[in-house]
Amino acid sequence: QVQLVESGGGLVQAGDSLRLSCLDSGGTFSTYAMGWFRQAPGKEREFVAAISWNGIRPYYGDSMKDRFTISRDNAKNTMYLQMDSLKAEDTAVYFCAASLRVKYGASWSGAYDSWGPGTQVTVSS
Repeated sequence: QVQLVESGGGLVQAGDSLRLSCLDSGGTFSTYAMGWFRQAPGKEREFVAAISWNGIRPYYGDSMKDRFTISRDNAKNTMYLQMDSLKAEDTAVYFCAASLRVKYGASWSGAYDSWGPGTQVTVSS
């Protein structure tokens, strides 16, 4: 059973970097695609990035592709999101998610079967 938990969130200043982690403690992590989403107060959940089960096909939301990097370490059952040049508009709760059905990930939340509880990222300007 997939059990995801995010970590690494916090309060940073604009221009800083932050790395989020997502640990799967219960499933067969290396067999499914993973994704990151975020949700700011009063806004819909937004796609951030996704990565295939083997890590060779990452892709990003339009506003993140030049600043964020998604990666995974299947030996550690962990996915990462490196966020550079953070902006105030990146402030949100960040969620990781696992897709057992779509091997190369997807940008729509309905493709994902399991979600972590989220980690707060706050960027002060």
